[in-house]
Amino acid sequence: MKRIVSEYELSDEQLNIVKQLASETGLLEDTVKILFGRGVNDREKIKKFINPSRANFISPFKMSGMDEAVGLITRARDEDWVVVVYGDYDADGVCASTIMCNALKDFGIEPVVYVPERRDGYGLNKNAIDEIFEEYFPQLFITVDCGISCADEVEYIKEQGAEVIVTDHHELPAILPDCICVNPKFNDGYIYDNLCGAGVALKVGVALNGESAYKYLDFAAIATVADSVPLTGENRDIVAEGLKLINKTPRKCYSQFLSKVDSAVNSQTIAFGIAPKINAAGRMGDARAALALFTAEDDNTVFNLASKLTAYNLERQKYCDELYLSAKQKLKERGAYGRVIMLWDESWNTGFVGIVAARLADEYARPVLLFVRNGDVLKGSARSVESVNVFEALKACGEWIAEFGGHAQAAGVNVEADNFDKLEEALNEYLSKNYSAEDFEPTVYVSGKLTAQYSARFAKELELLEPFGVGNRRPMFEADEGALEVRPVKAGSPHVNLKSEKIELIYFNGAKYTYLMESRAPKRFLFEYNISTFRGREYIKGSVRDIVYSKTAGSRCAEEISVNNILTLASPEINCSVKKVTLNEIEAIAEGECGYGTVYIASEFSTLSHYKNLSRLSVELFCLTSGNLADCVLISPRADVDLSGFKQIVFLDDTPLCGRIASLAGKEIVMCGELAGNNFLKATDANREQLLKIFAAVSANAKNISGSDSAEIALGGKLGFPAVQTAFALEVFKQLSLISYEGGALTVYRGIKTDLNNSELYNLVREL
Repeated sequence: MKRIVSEYELSDEQLNIVKQLASETGLLEDTVKILFGRGVNDREKIKKFINPSRANFISPFKMSGMDEAVGLITRARDEDWVVVVYGDYDADGVCASTIMCNALKDFGIEPVVYVPERRDGYGLNKNAIDEIFEEYFPQLFITVDCGISCADEVEYIKEQGAEVIVTDHHELPAILPDCICVNPKFNDGYIYDNLCGAGVALKVGVALNGESAYKYLDFAAIATVADSVPLTGENRDIVAEGLKLINKTPRKCYSQFLSKVDSAVNSQTIAFGIAPKINAAGRMGDARAALALFTAEDDNTVFNLASKLTAYNLERQKYCDELYLSAKQKLKERGAYGRVIMLWDESWNTGFVGIVAARLADEYARPVLLFVRNGDVLKGSARSVESVNVFEALKACGEWIAEFGGHAQAAGVNVEADNFDKLEEALNEYLSKNYSAEDFEPTVYVSGKLTAQYSARFAKELELLEPFGVGNRRPMFEADEGALEVRPVKAGSPHVNLKSEKIELIYFNGAKYTYLMESRAPKRFLFEYNISTFRGREYIKGSVRDIVYSKTAGSRCAEEISVNNILTLASPEINCSVKKVTLNEIEAIAEGECGYGTVYIASEFSTLSHYKNLSRLSVELFCLTSGNLADCVLISPRADVDLSGFKQIVFLDDTPLCGRIASLAGKEIVMCGELAGNNFLKATDANREQLLKIFAAVSANAKNISGSDSAEIALGGKLGFPAVQTAFALEVFKQLSLISYEGGALTVYRGIKTDLNNSELYNLVREL
């Protein structure tokens, strides 16, 4: 289950300041609270934040090395040197190469631009240097988005007779290259150190050509978003100004990637529409195609290259999906029960393991390392969650690592195959000692709570916080709800619309949680305000990101629980091995440290009152809203709930439901034999006459009954019978082919002769 954390807590004194700032700025207090909580805590900061502009740009000459770089580039121009720009294969590297190339052309230099492929490795390498010298014999090397950790390679270039300027944004190593270095990470007069590689290249362009270099702000904006650097400070100004260019006069080279609808391009458009296609070229081993696209002028060339990158991205998605499924199968076989997940395979592609590792880290809420094996060496990528610094963890376990580099949430790692298990053990030990269980809980940060009907003005003011991204996340809100009206966006769609008194919501891929959302169980909806424009009209709707069920009010949904148990009982029987134990034996299991791989299941909430050691665990209802396999309690499971990843299945009461959950087929189950788990059947009458009465009512009112399944009709209460009794009868009728729900509506088949004993559910309930 997700852990909900307030993004900020403000004291009474701070709230008074917020009130004053709201009055001074004309913003709502709720908007100012979010800004204040994010460190934008005075009038001038707010003004700059909600009005990002090139007026806030910092002089490039405050960056150490910039004066020297401009002097050397000027000399290169005046003496007609051969200049090489050496970039990187990702979106930041390609954009940085494009900016530097164009800036040098504007300055009077026709540079050679070299972008390595992923197979060549990151940064400068001697093979590439030899290739460049053999063909061009340059007198000046300028790196973009790389080079700061390449002291040996820089010396190698200098030995060939060329000067070197390193422009980079990565962390400073212990040994710096002996050349001119331009990097915002230096402790100098440049007060912002989070620029990406393209941002640094833009600064060099401004230093060379003045404000005319701002025409390349669109490339810098794309790179800033793509490289996931914080969208704060100067980066915010760069992206905002770049978006203005993209929306006003988009270049042909990336306009092919933009939607044709009239919605404005924002940071999300870049993150999901443009950046993946640029990165796909590098991942597919053709980074130069992306560079060629960004420097092409001919319409046919642009179209062909853009089409190629789009095709690369589709292919990349296919390979990533296949790799993800392969990794999931390995996890199914070996489990995911430690503080770190580590997997390897010889058939995987190094260009995709980082993407899949990030996806799994988000899904399992812990660091993930995926490797590609080549002989005795495993080459891989690590990705982590916000609360865990994987770089420091790898550093602490360095004795088992051949080489690694990166930052808090991502790293490249090479390991000898013989040390794989030792590294996994060491990382698990380090993470267990240095982090609490809470650090591995999926966490959602909320910026406020919706207590009354939403404010359109507030939703509009939130747009002033754009661009959103790393360091400036889109604000998330929570709303407490009970039963909601749920309807699919269209027939057969996995997306649903939700309606409450406070707000209308849309939940993409939320159809699987319909039963939970329609129940009276108290729950917290986590959503973002979504403002879209279509045909000139604005639409405001909440977009659901998560649901968190409240475990404190089971009595309010007892009827839904009983009905769900009936539906689960009506599902096909599966084979599983059940071991009956005592309540105390289960208490002993639950007494251990909370970890991963154990799910405790109860048919109803009252069962939990018999156990003392389960109170610290999260409680889910009907289905699991988190897939990270953390130990948890599940009340009244649906027959289709996926429990296949759990190592240990413990039923807290003696219930027939265990034989009806499809994912438990072939599993060994522990069950408490001392507590009855079939109390929901006490309200069920299997008498033939009672069933005939309900069938007569169904037949007479078929046209007036709305509902797509037995639960919805039973809980609607229009037939005049208790919900549990109605659900039982309808499921019996369905098994006897007297009714169906084809097309999402009830159909009654009259005149069919049948025997109640042909219903498995009828016989089972009578027996129980």
